[in-house]
Amino acid sequence: MSPEKLVMMANQIALFFSTQPGDAADKIADHLKDFWGPEMRAQLLQYVEAGGGGLQPSVREAAKRL
Repeated sequence: MSPEKLVMMANQIALFFSTQPGDAADKIADHLKDFWGPEMRAQLLQYVEAGGGGLQPSVREAAKRL
């Protein structure tokens, strides 16, 4: 998947969970574990390690919890 699409999808998840009570990063991480395949999660982690440009801070924090 293209990095742009990955960032867009992750940020959409972050936007949704930012409106919910509780820790958004935990909820994002749980969602990624439940609905993203291992390859997508690995790609996200690689993207974050490379700087994570364009990702919401809550997504970068969620990546640490994967």
